[in-house]
Amino acid sequence: MTSYKHLFQRAIAAAPDRLHAAAHSHHLWPDASYVGQLAAWQDGVRLADRKWERVMGEVWPAAQRHVARELKLPDPENIVFAGNTHDFLLRIVSAMGRKPVRILSTDAEFHSFRRQAARWVEGGTITLETIPNGDEAALLDRAASGDHDLIFTSQVFFSNGRRSGVIAQLAALARPDGPWVVIDGYHGFMAVETDLSAIADRVFYLAGGYKYAMAGEGVAILHAPPGYGARPEITGWYAEFDDLSLPPGSVGYAPDARRYMGATFDPSGLYRFVAVRDMLAGEGLTTAAINDHVAGLRTKLLEGIAATPLAQAELLNPPGPGSQGRFLAFRSPHAAQWKAKLEAEDVITDVRGDVLRIGLGLYHDDRDIDRLLGELEWLEK
Repeated sequence: MTSYKHLFQRAIAAAPDRLHAAAHSHHLWPDASYVGQLAAWQDGVRLADRKWERVMGEVWPAAQRHVARELKLPDPENIVFAGNTHDFLLRIVSAMGRKPVRILSTDAEFHSFRRQAARWVEGGTITLETIPNGDEAALLDRAASGDHDLIFTSQVFFSNGRRSGVIAQLAALARPDGPWVVIDGYHGFMAVETDLSAIADRVFYLAGGYKYAMAGEGVAILHAPPGYGARPEITGWYAEFDDLSLPPGSVGYAPDARRYMGATFDPSGLYRFVAVRDMLAGEGLTTAAINDHVAGLRTKLLEGIAATPLAQAELLNPPGPGSQGRFLAFRSPHAAQWKAKLEAEDVITDVRGDVLRIGLGLYHDDRDIDRLLGELEWLEK
């Protein structure tokens, strides 16, 4: 099998004895991200006050085009960036213009939504109906009831790695006056092949560069459909635009996705994202090609696991037809113990509750799977 370790020489050399099998958690950074980081610093000192002309005039549009190509979105101007997706969550809910906002979601969402939603419920900002066990049939049934203003669900559930099968059906329910549909692409963006072209006019899509985009922190992504939430209540001065028809003292908003911007931000994440995407394009590495690489490694791993104690665990997301999530989720009462034992041998995985997660990526090859299987054999049964 082809190895792509040469694209990650700096990260691998930084900890040569480590086997990082948590690409779904903190993806190792390719060398291209280092080039992007340096470019951000060099532009900052070379251009000084004028760096924002380069950031907003060149780097920002380049990042928009990369996201639009990845998600098959028709208009890059409906894409906006921030430091994290939590910022976007706040602005989307504030844009509904009503309280309480009636939200429908599942119990399988990521912590940033779970925590904020719980606090909003305490403060009366929202009401929340949660579908247990990520039951998509139940989610779709309740979404069709008309009882909610906003529906929030993951593209790939972080707790079990299962991919949603009802996004298109949920999108069909979306209306500018509600309900709005927000898709969390936390474990989907650049991990599964995604085509939003048919629903781009009716769904919000959240994602970020921290994981499978390999760009690190500080580059959160929002696709905001036209006509949905023109005036977020939580807003920063970057969301303004000059409209001479506005009366003095009015709060104006950009006509595109920039209406969801905040204030001054660190642009280095955008530089890294563009540099990594440019590198992948130069190498001919699409998400589909990376998935093919990972699928071969995953097959080898699953075949070998039969001879290890991990075989007694329940695999929550067994491979099936179509594009798969990029990590394997094993449920066992021994999950935390196994994770600790592996970490003691400098093998990095992660645990969510009683689920051990193993994530493979572009920087793995057959030798890594052989070592991982060898370490798994020594786990306590």
